[in-house]
Amino acid sequence: AGAVLTAAGKVLAEAAERIEDELTTVRRELADLDDSIPSGVVRVGSFASAVRALLLPLLTSLATTSPELEVVVEEVEERSALSRLRRGELDLVLIERDEHTLPAAPRGMADIPLLDESWLVVVPAEQAAPSTLADLVRATWIDLAPGTAGAFALDRLERQLGTPLTMRHVAYDYDVVLAMVSQGLGCALLPELAVYSGLVPDELSVVRLPGLGVRQLVVRHRSTRTEPSPATRAVLEALLAQAQGLELG
Repeated sequence: AGAVLTAAGKVLAEAAERIEDELTTVRRELADLDDSIPSGVVRVGSFASAVRALLLPLLTSLATTSPELEVVVEEVEERSALSRLRRGELDLVLIERDEHTLPAAPRGMADIPLLDESWLVVVPAEQAAPSTLADLVRATWIDLAPGTAGAFALDRLERQLGTPLTMRHVAYDYDVVLAMVSQGLGCALLPELAVYSGLVPDELSVVRLPGLGVRQLVVRHRSTRTEPSPATRAVLEALLAQAQGLELG
């Protein structure tokens, strides 16, 4: 004969089963609650033009629609941002690339295309606006810092034109680039978001030419069994909607 529970043992066993059932129900209800109303802090690393045109409006929108989400925006250089993403110090990072040249995301990461925007030529007030790509050969240019999407776009433009462009001065921040153009130091290649953000002085000409190509914006996040978190997914979805709502061009 096997062991038999006493009357007290049966009461305890039945109580344990009820508690386990209740805990299972509570866990399920909490999971459902977390999925329906994500909450928590989500840290987003980005560059200046995307902060202005996308992330600041996103903060305003989420404050109304999802006050339980706290989004912390950091303007940060890309290499540092990606390193901090790997360490878990950032949850989303916006990346810029010229002409869809972004390599595949490393293991444990995932990339979500966010936006394609045209490259535009910004011309000093005293210069005639170009009407074709061939007109760009005669221009003097503000070079963009090595490794940036703008630098790759200028290199690509030189290859298209088949001749080196005349470069004077080098800048990283688009505010500085525009200040140089305003001083008549040269033309510059800028993405639409830099213009969309209202940075361009009225006296400068902004020209859209066929063949200048596009800058692609991508959002990178950690992709594991437990990530992205519900809060990060919610912010990512809101960011995608924000980008789709932009009226560029």
